[in-house]
Amino acid sequence: MKEYYYDKLLNIHTTGKRVASNHINHYYPYEPTPYQALEVLFGQYEVKSADQFVDFGCGLGRMNFFIHHHYHTKATGIEMNEAFYHRAIENLESYRKKARKSTDNISFKHCLAEDYEISEADNRFYFFNPFSIHIFQRVINRILLSVEAFPRKVDIILYYPSKEYIFYLENQTVFQLEQEIGLPYENNPNERFLVYRWNNEE
Repeated sequence: MKEYYYDKLLNIHTTGKRVASNHINHYYPYEPTPYQALEVLFGQYEVKSADQFVDFGCGLGRMNFFIHHHYHTKATGIEMNEAFYHRAIENLESYRKKARKSTDNISFKHCLAEDYEISEADNRFYFFNPFSIHIFQRVINRILLSVEAFPRKVDIILYYPSKEYIFYLENQTVFQLEQEIGLPYENNPNERFLVYRWNNEE
């Protein structure tokens, strides 16, 4: 019910079955984060107007539009599948017709996640198991290099986190677990969000 409600509210189309991104083994099938889960996340996770979100493996852009609708913060979607990318752009055009505020801070990039140039202001990075641990490590390394060059506080937000992602962040990076957000309507313990933070502002 939430899927239909929000897609209609935002004037976009992001529902559908799991679809393989393409033949590249390290990239996993696209599946949008359920709207109900996003409601839980942002009911407990603080968002500031200056935050800049990056959704790796954004698919059709659901996360971007949800964030913009509620907070009007900048949101960038990274998608390597060309068909998904073009559908996200189509959703952006549809969203603009109903949005009450400027949509200039919503953007989509058609590229591999590990090739995305981290902006010095990007500070919130979202992952719903879009690719293998090998790609994840390369993306995290890019984020770390950016934070070293431009000190700031950054969060890594994981939904349905894989054990490999968790082990890597906790044992091979400076990120520390900041917040765990469970989904009260789910019995599966994997249905949760983990927020890892590195504050390099000092």
